[in-house]
Amino acid sequence: MSAKLKQKIEKRKAVIAVIGLGYVGLPLAVAFAEKRFRVLGIDTDAQRVQRLKSLKSYITDIPSSLLSKVVKAKHFDASTDFERLREADVVIICVPTPLKRKYTPDISFIVSAVKSITKFLRKDMLVILESTTYPGTTDELIKPELEKSGLKAGRDFHVAFSPERIDPGNKNFEVTKIPKVVGGLTEECTSLTGLLYRQIIPHVHLVSSCKSAEMTKLLENSFRIVNIGWINEIAQMCHALGINVWEVIDAAKTKPFGFMPFYPGLGVGGHCIPEDPLYLYWKAKHFDFSCKFIKLAADTNSNMPQYAVGRLRKLLGNSLKNKKLLVLGVTYKKDVKDLRKSPSIRLIELLKKQARVDYYDPLIPYLKIDGLDLKAVDLTAQGLRRYDAVVIAVDHTAVDYDLILKNARLIFDTRNVYKNKSAKELVRL
Repeated sequence: MSAKLKQKIEKRKAVIAVIGLGYVGLPLAVAFAEKRFRVLGIDTDAQRVQRLKSLKSYITDIPSSLLSKVVKAKHFDASTDFERLREADVVIICVPTPLKRKYTPDISFIVSAVKSITKFLRKDMLVILESTTYPGTTDELIKPELEKSGLKAGRDFHVAFSPERIDPGNKNFEVTKIPKVVGGLTEECTSLTGLLYRQIIPHVHLVSSCKSAEMTKLLENSFRIVNIGWINEIAQMCHALGINVWEVIDAAKTKPFGFMPFYPGLGVGGHCIPEDPLYLYWKAKHFDFSCKFIKLAADTNSNMPQYAVGRLRKLLGNSLKNKKLLVLGVTYKKDVKDLRKSPSIRLIELLKKQARVDYYDPLIPYLKIDGLDLKAVDLTAQGLRRYDAVVIAVDHTAVDYDLILKNARLIFDTRNVYKNKSAKELVRL
């Protein structure tokens, strides 16, 4: 193992640069800063960087008080200046990996970050990719690009892949409590990267290659998209058969082995589950292999808002014309202030073509996204009585569900918040 870098890591003298200060990068940067590493956070968003310099966090998992602590201790500094990579011993890439089109990866953010690193690459530097991508990205794209510096990967500098496993809003599993998977270009790359992450994370699992680490992340998220797609199909089947799908799931999960409960809803949101498995789908096609489960699950989940509209139409006399509807919850996930790929947004878009639609969300006072420009309404007894139906799209904790049950004419509950309750005005997904 590179003795100089190993010693710097063990003594927490290594300077760590984190490129991308979103839901993945900022918690990781702060975690290292809390352990007294000097961390440079680099992001192209000047407004985001300015907020950090003003000691204001925009990530729910990172309180402003914690941010303030590490900044004032001079363990964390944010910048838009990539030249500061000259100071770094370790560079961790945490940039977005969206889709160009439905089934085509966009790795331009990774490419841009790696090109910036190449300009300042030096001997003994460790470069780690955390951004989710297709198997082979590190070996086939990052390694050759970095070697344009004239240095040799695995000999002069170190490269590894360690998939992010952030679960925004999950207080039980913040970044330091989630086991880390690491795969490097060489055994030394893997060992150094494992040593680095062990400074903040107790359990680090080493695999044989970057490809194995990249595939691990896609297996995790593909497992989720397939099972969510399956349970959404089961929900539709149960409705057709006149069966309560929530009762069936509760019964099935009493089995102590061989079953894991998943729950239906309006689809999947956020960055990871809707998009990451499609990276695997895309890559597999290059080897003449068709990932049928991934595509079917993705299509099933993306159709759930349309399915919900159809259910509402039947509940309201086969027409939504002139109906007034309230959608409760617009974030992609319960108790998380994040609108990325939110199925609720798609639901509102579809409903607005046929009906008058308002929304309420305790976390989102204004909704200006994808052509929508709405202000959240107040949740009052009198206001609720004016709607033909209330759609519970997200089961936020900070909502008075009893108030809704007592005053709404019709409730379409897609999240089973009224478990074990029955009323003539209550309909479940």
